[in-house]
Amino acid sequence: MKTIALAFTGASGMPYGMRLLECLLAADDVQVHLVYSQAAQIVAQQEMGIKLASRPSEVETDLSARFNATPGKLRVFGREEWFAPMASGSNPPDAYVICPCTMGTLAKIAAGMGDDLLCRAADVVLKENRQLILVPREMPFSTIHLENMLKLARAGAVIMPPNPGFYHHPQSLQDLVDFVVARILDHLHVPHRLITPWGEETE
Repeated sequence: MKTIALAFTGASGMPYGMRLLECLLAADDVQVHLVYSQAAQIVAQQEMGIKLASRPSEVETDLSARFNATPGKLRVFGREEWFAPMASGSNPPDAYVICPCTMGTLAKIAAGMGDDLLCRAADVVLKENRQLILVPREMPFSTIHLENMLKLARAGAVIMPPNPGFYHHPQSLQDLVDFVVARILDHLHVPHRLITPWGEETE
């Protein structure tokens, strides 16, 4: 079973993260390890009316029920839970996605600061040559933002700002969210039916 770590931070764009979580939990042979920042709790409530409790066990129960996840598909860890698998290179995830990703989080990762589980996991994934996908939701980008993204791209991270295309003729906000999530899933090699691939006929 493929293990994919997922982090929510305090950037706007929680619908992307939640939709990605939903799709990963629905995929075969995928287990999700989730961690979230304190600011993400505020954003989840503000943007989606979703309460992310302070206790990881409560969030694990709530999100598993929300997305009808089978037992064991989702594990939720606290930011200071240093015995979580993703904290060590001896048991890294196959891939790690931070969606949405604040510029503060991105800067800490670029500087090699692993002072909480969320950033330590990114450090582990990079050093173990696993896939790190960052979804930074900010606009416009400052020179500092761009330099940090370039540094991480050179270190092997994939930088995927949530910029949806329009060639699939989106009819709703959900269609725009699904476009971004579909591109993330493509990079994770997780099958989906969110959008029709370019060059293929629409069913």
